[in-house]
Amino acid sequence: MTGFSFSVEATDGAARTGLIRTVRGDIRTPAFMPVGTAGTVKAMLPESVRETGADIVLGNTYHLMLRPSAERVARLGGLHRMMNWPRPILTDSGGFQVMSLAQLRKLDENGVSFQSHIDGTQYLLTPERSMEIQDLLGSDIHMVLDECTPFPATEAEAEASMNLSTRWARRSKAAFRQAPGRALFGIVQGSIYPHLRARSAAALQEIGFPGYAVGGLAVGEGQARMFDVLDVTVPHLPHDRPRYLMGVGKPLDIVGAVVRGIDMFDCVLPTRSGRNGQAFTRRGPVNLRNARHADDPRPLEEGCRCPACRQYSRAYLHHLVKAEEILASMLITWHNLTHYQDLTEGLRDAIGKGRLAAHVAAITSGYARGDIDPP
Repeated sequence: MTGFSFSVEATDGAARTGLIRTVRGDIRTPAFMPVGTAGTVKAMLPESVRETGADIVLGNTYHLMLRPSAERVARLGGLHRMMNWPRPILTDSGGFQVMSLAQLRKLDENGVSFQSHIDGTQYLLTPERSMEIQDLLGSDIHMVLDECTPFPATEAEAEASMNLSTRWARRSKAAFRQAPGRALFGIVQGSIYPHLRARSAAALQEIGFPGYAVGGLAVGEGQARMFDVLDVTVPHLPHDRPRYLMGVGKPLDIVGAVVRGIDMFDCVLPTRSGRNGQAFTRRGPVNLRNARHADDPRPLEEGCRCPACRQYSRAYLHHLVKAEEILASMLITWHNLTHYQDLTEGLRDAIGKGRLAAHVAAITSGYARGDIDPP
């Protein structure tokens, strides 16, 4: 894959730190990708997203195909130019959002037909159309179209869904347009069934992709079961390709997945929580709506490099949240994204130094303490 490569720089147990090279810049792994659903990371300027330490952001095929449309994005110079983000972008295939948001869905071998949740317009999303949309958007990493198997699912349901996703993956690769620095990732499915996960991973490797995602998790199965699935899935994935856990997650979910060998993550949680007054800190989540912050002159988190912590008090953030000021979303989101980038940077450093176990223990201990007074 010209212009796209991955190298493992260091390992500590199953965990590894590495580098994905693209024509638009390098991605340090483990990496957290802020979610820019509709061509924007909500409440953030692109320059601010980069200041948090993000190397790559995620765009959403489903939302962008509905508005402003992939064709319009292409006419305006592509997603990178349109959203003023010159670094790498990964686009998901749209399959998850079709299943979770769209109306009157009808899925068959060809693809999935649905009505837009915005205005009811009828669409058909096939593997070929998903590849076309992602090509028009101009993203650096495309995802195959898959069916995100619902949870719970019987073994027979999960097997049928996994087999369909495998056939769609083959069609996605056939329709994928090669371009310098561009890559297409396969998505492992199989619900909670180890032998289905193994079969899915083997089938995708037979098709051949420069990266592999683990899909169908963080859909209600819980952290323990998610980790169990990773324990039986990751060993079936090639060592020399990046591994992406889709839609995960909470900070301790990311830590546990890194320990098990995952390299890439995305989740709406830090931005969505930022818009709802919840901040993530080394001592766990903080609800800034809580009245106990009303007269607190301290920063949200001592030593944090984000503007919310360097320049404002908890009392002021509490006031902004209660007053429903836009600045609350901006500052808390900036903090949350900084927290996630610092989390992955710390994991990279610990893996490189062979100190991951001690580092994970310190993270877990900090979260267990909670945001108690005094700090």
